[in-house]
Amino acid sequence: MEPLIYLVRHGEAEHNVSKQFSQRDPPLTQLGFKQAASLETTFPDPSSIAVVLSSPLKRALQTALAGFSHIIALDHDGNGNGSRNARFIVDRDLQERSDLPCDTGSERALLEEAFPNVDFSTLDEDWFLKTGAYAADDESVALRARTVREKLWSLAESVQREQPVPASRRAIVIVTHGVFMKHLSLDMEIDLPKAGWEKFSITKTADGEVILSPV
Repeated sequence: MEPLIYLVRHGEAEHNVSKQFSQRDPPLTQLGFKQAASLETTFPDPSSIAVVLSSPLKRALQTALAGFSHIIALDHDGNGNGSRNARFIVDRDLQERSDLPCDTGSERALLEEAFPNVDFSTLDEDWFLKTGAYAADDESVALRARTVREKLWSLAESVQREQPVPASRRAIVIVTHGVFMKHLSLDMEIDLPKAGWEKFSITKTADGEVILSPV
C-alpha cells in the first residue's frame, strides 16, 4: 500500500461569513465546527492515517482537532496508544497565501494558550510575518508549495519505512486553505467545500519534481 495524501480544507471561519478580512486569524464559526466535527464520521478509513499536518492558522488547527482528535496523539512527543497514534505536526508552510489580516497567524504564545495540548515548537516567535518565503507573491507561494511537496515525499518515505508491508497506516492528512491548496496540488481549479477533502497519490517525475495526482 503506497502512502496516500488527503488535502482537507478548513471549515467555515468568521471572515468567510462577515467578509471582514481585516480580522486577524479568525476562528471557525459554529457551523465551521460542525463541518469539521463531521470529518470524524465521514472521513474514509481514519485508521489508515499515520500523520496529520496542519496550517498554524486557528481555523485550520480547529478543523484538524475537531475532525481528527480521535486518532491523533497530542502528548507533544507524537506517541500514542490504542487508536490515538497518528502524529500531529503544525507546519507554517501550510498557511494561506495572502498577507491580509485574516490570513495572518497569531503569535505562538497565543496559540499555545488556546491549544495547550498542541506542540508549537516548530514555529518561530515571528512565524506569522509575511516576508521572504512567506510573501504573498506568485513566485514565493509557488516555491513554498514546492517545498511542501518535497517534504511530503520525505515524510511518505519515512512512513513507509516505519510501516513494513503489508501496512494499513500510511495516509497523510494535510489541513490547509483554499488558495494555497491550488498551488500545492498544482491545480488552479480545485475548490473544495468547507471541511471538504480530496485524495491524492504522491509521485516523483523523471526530472525529480514531486507531484500530487488525484486518485
